[in-house]
Amino acid sequence: MSRRYDSRTTIFSPEGRLYQVEYAMEAIGNAGSAIGILSKDGVVLVGEKKVTSKLLQTLTSTEKMYKIDDHVACAVAGIMSDANILINTARVQAQRYTFSYQEPMPVEQLVQSLCDTKQGYTQFGGLRPFGVSFLFAGWDKNYGFQLYMSDPSGNYGGWKAAAVGANNQAAQSMLKQDYKDDISREEAVQLALKVLSKTMDSTSLTSEKLELAEIFLSSSGKVKYQVCTPDDLGKMLVKYGVTQPPAEA
Repeated sequence: MSRRYDSRTTIFSPEGRLYQVEYAMEAIGNAGSAIGILSKDGVVLVGEKKVTSKLLQTLTSTEKMYKIDDHVACAVAGIMSDANILINTARVQAQRYTFSYQEPMPVEQLVQSLCDTKQGYTQFGGLRPFGVSFLFAGWDKNYGFQLYMSDPSGNYGGWKAAAVGANNQAAQSMLKQDYKDDISREEAVQLALKVLSKTMDSTSLTSEKLELAEIFLSSSGKVKYQVCTPDDLGKMLVKYGVTQPPAEA
């Protein structure tokens, strides 16, 4: 049935579905997963790096976590080239707002403006939807710490804990069971690593296969975005019992 209605994004099927948008979501289902958890004192983002070859230089680039502005960052699941376009758009929007109003852009306003761009690509012929989902983490003076998830259709929502990418259904159900409202940032990191270790396709979790970033308020009250180094991440994995410590030579 779908074959007659999936040739372009502008055609609804008789059941009211837009197949091209659904296919874009399927593309994300094959990408490395990302998890975001909102805690009382920050937001934690963890992403799985797909290491396709041993020859890849993994340390030189981040492929899951991106800083958009001083108070907003995002984790990405899907086609990276599509994500780069949207991230650049979001960065320009944030800087324009700061330039105009002399204050940081509210997180939801930034997410909404980006989702408006995404939505445009589902409504015009000759364009294909962006094959990418985002988890946005940020802080603003209106609502404090926030976590948003958006998909190729342009829909977005605020979440306490969310997962995108491969095995996101399993990760989401684990988060539903284990998430508590008053969770601390350290507990959120532990939960995110535990969920990722259970739902990732690869058998062993190592610091090369992961990226971890946090947004929190520093002691001076400024918003801080911090990406965990591979060494610290390795120690964390051992500390929380996710991986075994390396054998002494």
